[in-house]
Amino acid sequence: MALYKYSPSFVLCLIVVCLIFSSCSVRKQRTLFNSPTDIVTDTIKQVYVVNDQGISDGYYKIKVNDQLAIRNVQNFEFGATTSQTSSTAATNNTNQNAGSGSIQNVLSYPVELDGTVNLPAIGKVQVEGLTRRDAAAKIQDLYKTKLLKDPIIELSVVNLKVTLLGEFSKQGNFFIEKENTTLIDIIGEAGGITKTADPKTLKIIRGDRAHPELIYVNLNDINSLASKKLILQNHDIIVLQPTKSSAASDKLQSISNILQPLLVVVNLGVLIFTLTR
Repeated sequence: MALYKYSPSFVLCLIVVCLIFSSCSVRKQRTLFNSPTDIVTDTIKQVYVVNDQGISDGYYKIKVNDQLAIRNVQNFEFGATTSQTSSTAATNNTNQNAGSGSIQNVLSYPVELDGTVNLPAIGKVQVEGLTRRDAAAKIQDLYKTKLLKDPIIELSVVNLKVTLLGEFSKQGNFFIEKENTTLIDIIGEAGGITKTADPKTLKIIRGDRAHPELIYVNLNDINSLASKKLILQNHDIIVLQPTKSSAASDKLQSISNILQPLLVVVNLGVLIFTLTR
């Protein structure tokens, strides 16, 4: 009878209890880019910042190696009379993607090491350090002076992106297509969070990767939305953890898949032993 003290069902129950008490460590195993300060997620009310680097300028300043998508809203073929080859390529590319709703497929121009962008018909324009709006206005004035009648220049920096990892409906890289894009904008674009997500555990990793600023957000509290820290910056990494219960449940399921064949063997051994006594 001593064998029944440690029956398969008892062993399984013992594993469940252990998982419940170790749910924090189980969840940590499933989460990328863990930090010692992540423990604040259990008590955070709204937004908590570690290694605060101040409020970033919500208006992005153009940098060397940025890719600029530039077009005249009134006329896609601007510059054709002076630079037929370049403008025709831009026109064809723009027309192919006009209905996509995204600027990412529009022909772009790189910002060179000297801080200039080389554009059809007007040549090099100094844009480094300008906001998107200021650069668009400068380029618009140059085209109006040299070539076009009442142009309306639209400028976008097409290489700005953030990365979503964890409990989002869609993970991956998401481009920042407009000024002052917020965390909620990107979560909406990703289709929201999953059913197993813990809204208190969202973390934004920002800035220098060696000494990053960590921004913890409790999505359960509507007052979190007021924080200017939630205006996204280029190369932000946004991580969302699962709930402790879902992490423990997944771990239990994986362990159960391993133990089930073993428990069958144990049960069979107990049955044989009982019948042959």
